[in-house]
Amino acid sequence: MKKRVIHWFKFSSPQNFYHLAGKMWPWFAALATVLALVGLWISFFVAPVDAQQGQGYRIIFVHVPTSQMSMFIYLVMAGWAGFGLAFNTRLSGMMASALAPTGALFAFLSLVTGSLWGKPMWGTWWVWDARLTSELILLFLYLGFLALQSSIDDPRRADKACAILALVGAVNVPIIYFSVQWWNTLHQGASVSLKGSSMASTMLAGMLIMVLAFWMYTIAIALLRVRNIILDRERHTEWVKHAVA
Repeated sequence: MKKRVIHWFKFSSPQNFYHLAGKMWPWFAALATVLALVGLWISFFVAPVDAQQGQGYRIIFVHVPTSQMSMFIYLVMAGWAGFGLAFNTRLSGMMASALAPTGALFAFLSLVTGSLWGKPMWGTWWVWDARLTSELILLFLYLGFLALQSSIDDPRRADKACAILALVGAVNVPIIYFSVQWWNTLHQGASVSLKGSSMASTMLAGMLIMVLAFWMYTIAIALLRVRNIILDRERHTEWVKHAVA
């Protein structure tokens, strides 16, 4: 029996990736929906009340995943953009463009949910804390990426300009992550690390499920969005005319 070989490089073609993404995104969307429902149920109805923060701590089940994803998406976006800049691949720039709106959304939600948590805990909606300030800069980087992308008519030139911005801005991500250790900030340190967790088991379960839900959502929406980008950029090709016919 011959071993079946999958030629992954063929999916670097926008045409082939368009069809692959069309098959994959509904599965990730379904997983995101199921995980989010389970995670929210555990987070808001099963996890116990925090002894110090009361019910208000439950906002972290949304705040932590959005904060993590806002940083990780930027690194992935910068990776795609840098790969496209180095090897002049069309799909790389499209993937970076597809990820940017979701990253901007998560950065915005991170700041909003952080403010909702900070008001009862710190007594104020906002402080110029190192982590909060660097997260705000991350949001501006996302918005700058989107603005630059839309301001240049030629998609290939836009991809190259945005790639430079994304790569330069990537230095902000480790600043966000290590800001609690590097500076004296109001923001608390990580409750979960490689050494273990200080959270109750049900709290940790809810948190991890919510993180997975946000991962699945990010993948689903990026695949769906990149399909639209491919159709827009390749609209003059014959295969797109047949695909939308």
